[in-house]
Amino acid sequence: MNTRYLPLVGFGLVAALLAFGIHYMRNNSMNEVPSPLIGKAAPAFDLPLLNDPGKRLSNADLAGQPYLLNVFASWCFACRDEHPILMSEGRKLGIPIIGFNYKDEAADATRWLQQFGDPYSVVIADRDGRIAIDFGVYGAPESFLVDGKGIIRYKRIGAITPEILAFELKPRLAAMQEENP
Repeated sequence: MNTRYLPLVGFGLVAALLAFGIHYMRNNSMNEVPSPLIGKAAPAFDLPLLNDPGKRLSNADLAGQPYLLNVFASWCFACRDEHPILMSEGRKLGIPIIGFNYKDEAADATRWLQQFGDPYSVVIADRDGRIAIDFGVYGAPESFLVDGKGIIRYKRIGAITPEILAFELKPRLAAMQEENP
């Protein structure tokens, strides 16, 4: 083999390795970080409503019903990818979707929901991110499926896609409903 092709072969190998790593990270490790909260009670929270800070919502207010807690922010680009799925499929889940606005300005979040639509039953605001720390939030979007007993059954890091909805979220929701008809 002619040695003048060695840099080209080396570059090709490095490029292939990089492409594999990016593909693996995007499809596996970033979204499948195990949460120590799975199977445990959701952290207690008591947060103001986004558009009515005088009113608050706590996990005690949600006791007895399953819900999906969806962490989002107006500054989150991946939230824009996820949002149409929540708009079209969210209400079909048959459980409330609680919007958890994360480290965002109220005016920005309100404008974002007006622009893209509001799939949430209610939106709470964690402006300083302290409650998000208790949930182990890495960033937005993230979602937590909580059963009627307040136990976290599923955590999704990253956007909910049609595949995630069909093959992960809906089966877990169905299993929860079978356990507690």
